[in-house]
Amino acid sequence: MHPDPTAPTSTPPPAPSRGGRRLRSIAVTLALGAAMFAAGAVLLTPDDSTAPRPAGHGQPAGPPRGPIEALQARVARLPKDPGGWAALGMAYVQQARTTADPATYDRAEKALRTSLSVQSEDNTDAETAMGALAAARHDFPAALRWARKATTSGPYSSSAHGVLADAYTQLGRYGEADAAVQKMVDLRPDAASLARASYTFELKGDTDRARALMRRSLAAAATPADTAFAHTVLASLDLQDADPRAALAETRTGLRAAPDDPALLETRARAHLARGDTTRAVADYRAAVAIAPLPHHLLGLGELEQSLGNGKQAEESYALLRAQDRIREAAGDPADTDAILFEADHGNPRRAVTLAEQTLRSRPFVAVHDAYAWALHRAGRDAEALAQADEALALGTRSALFHYHRAAIHQALGDPGAARRDLTEALREPGFHPLHADAARDLLQRIDTTP
Repeated sequence: MHPDPTAPTSTPPPAPSRGGRRLRSIAVTLALGAAMFAAGAVLLTPDDSTAPRPAGHGQPAGPPRGPIEALQARVARLPKDPGGWAALGMAYVQQARTTADPATYDRAEKALRTSLSVQSEDNTDAETAMGALAAARHDFPAALRWARKATTSGPYSSSAHGVLADAYTQLGRYGEADAAVQKMVDLRPDAASLARASYTFELKGDTDRARALMRRSLAAAATPADTAFAHTVLASLDLQDADPRAALAETRTGLRAAPDDPALLETRARAHLARGDTTRAVADYRAAVAIAPLPHHLLGLGELEQSLGNGKQAEESYALLRAQDRIREAAGDPADTDAILFEADHGNPRRAVTLAEQTLRSRPFVAVHDAYAWALHRAGRDAEALAQADEALALGTRSALFHYHRAAIHQALGDPGAARRDLTEALREPGFHPLHADAARDLLQRIDTTP
């Protein structure tokens, strides 16, 4: 899936988490219909004849307007410039998303509060950036409140509508998210809006439309970050379509332009894993972690090391994940899906259930439903788990991990036929998970050989 759509760049938003990297919404059966390409416009309309279908991009506000040092110099020279403080705040948000340094979010909030103190009314830039900051912290109700303020003060701000779309998506309000994306595209069909439009189709499993829109986003890319993001998403779509060779080519193209982009490195690691090249996969995961020790990088590396029998190296990644979770818990922030899945598979499943329940209250998104389903399954509560797994796949999202999770739940409930259907879908994507792909093959073999 795409990277997380809540990421603050000019392209689509934040990076995906394991198994739902680009997932940000879950709905009931609203299928997003046709994409029309005319004079650069995209039309998103409901189409009952189109089956819904995994997820991953869309971006909050626009990119930082220059290096952080230059913006710091600007506000030092012009301390009453609300636009300068807003731009500095957004730059900090983006830096925090790539460095995994929570202290940078505090610097972002301080800069944005300063902007709002200088200009408290009609400060669309600061309001949009506050929404992006709340989304980056996974406080989506707050992101929605700020996005509504921003779209009220700046109804023609494409970036403000992008943050609004991201908040609605993560809150499971997919029809409203689609409308916000349509408005964003109408206002400005640039790399960011086209990426979000791509994401709406990816969430519903329409990888052809998602890919076509992402190619247009790539063509419209105005910055190296936009370009790298587009290549990452396109490679993720190739992996979903069981084409690791194409994914590898896509990431290599992206890395020629952005050799230190951690999302591209992590995606190339998954492409290598899908082709069975674990040596290169480990090397790319380690490179991504060295640049940005984000939870899904650490979890991917740890589980890959574990699958190779490298227990000590796996534990190093897991120790960092536990330390990050302690920091999150101390701050009172909700757990991300990576933390929930990690706790379910490598910690206490009952605690994972509690974490998932807390997160789901403020983020009823597909990836959270899936993580909750898996935690419930690991805790032995399979009837409840199945309802959550069905919610995770209600849009038609094409996530191999989601399908494996539901397959294991079906098998535990004594329904091997349903388990087999989900396993077949999961195994369309080779090497979809360092540990669970082998478990899926073993389970399918047991089902097929059981009289």
